[in-house]
Amino acid sequence: MTALEKSTGDVVFKFEPFVLHVLCRELQDAQLLHSVAVDSGFRNSGITVGRGGKITMAVRSTHCLEVPLSHKGRLMVSDEYIEFLVQVANQKMEENI
Repeated sequence: MTALEKSTGDVVFKFEPFVLHVLCRELQDAQLLHSVAVDSGFRNSGITVGRGGKITMAVRSTHCLEVPLSHKGRLMVSDEYIEFLVQVANQKMEENI
């Protein structure tokens, strides 16, 4: 809170969830893993194929949280709301585990 009060710019409270990158030998392997990930609730998952043929499957959660707290040094939310955000982020972290 002290650092937030001293801020002169924009401050954002941000929580980014777990991401797992898996290098796959075959595209079929990546597709199977992608299906399992999406069916398990990891809806932001995807497959990328690099120029050299490297196939990477990324398992991504949807547990994101990004909330502006201040704008140009002016606090836009209450201390109570920041405490609430910390609790929500901690809960999301538990869900990541």
